[in-house]
Amino acid sequence: MTSTNHKHYQTVKDNSVSKEVFELLHDEDLDMLITSPQPKGTELSKYYESDDYISHTDSKRSIFEKAYHFIKNIALKNKLSLVNSLQKKGKLLDIGAGTGDFLLTAKNDGWNVIGVEPSEKARSIAAKKGIELKPVADFDDHSFDIITMWHVLEHVPDLQNQIKELKRLLKPNGAIIIAVPNFKSYDAKYYGEFWAAYDTPRHLWHFSKTAIKKLFQNENIELVKILPMKFDSFYVSLLSEKYKTGKMNFIKAFFIGLKSNWKAKEKFEYSSHIYVLKNAKN
Repeated sequence: MTSTNHKHYQTVKDNSVSKEVFELLHDEDLDMLITSPQPKGTELSKYYESDDYISHTDSKRSIFEKAYHFIKNIALKNKLSLVNSLQKKGKLLDIGAGTGDFLLTAKNDGWNVIGVEPSEKARSIAAKKGIELKPVADFDDHSFDIITMWHVLEHVPDLQNQIKELKRLLKPNGAIIIAVPNFKSYDAKYYGEFWAAYDTPRHLWHFSKTAIKKLFQNENIELVKILPMKFDSFYVSLLSEKYKTGKMNFIKAFFIGLKSNWKAKEKFEYSSHIYVLKNAKN
């Protein structure tokens, strides 16, 4: 990042894999948090090597994982509805496609789909579903009507280059859909260092509405719509309870999630947001 106006915000632990401690720095110009230090290359990949990293698996071993996949199926339908509201059927790219469930949903609805996913394990699961995923992006300029990144932008090591790449790949009248956690939500403030959506160091960046708007403006991409992800407050609160107390407090997590959504109405600060972005009109 080019900005150097960074101040200490919070110390957090990697609760799910390494138990190492990281610092969150507040970039006051962009109003976003930056994980410090940021692991690089193969060093970063070791933080994903866990059976508990369920976005890369279809595992349904525990009640928590079963609940995750139940909610995910509802979310898939909502995502497809959003995509269909923006464009007629065309070419769709999903970056960070995981095990390919969103692409499968879109493909079954008539979209021409392809995805990018660095995890070999996730790609092999997707292949069994008939979904082609590439390890890295290698596409022609202005190839896609819709580009999606569902809880992926926060994982990308080179943020500025990733946004430039989105600009390059998008058709002039296309749309980008970005979903990321919101560190300004009530559940983030309530759980503090235990907030599961910090997920350091896998999450390298932590966005606000202001940060998304400014980062994409730099590439002449306009923020046109923000939507809430209301399920996320419950899922994140449940995992945060586990990190804070050592056990799943379903009732407590439910009420914190409910309170977070209720408080979010005032300033539109939900646990996670979906951002719809398009090329700015000259």
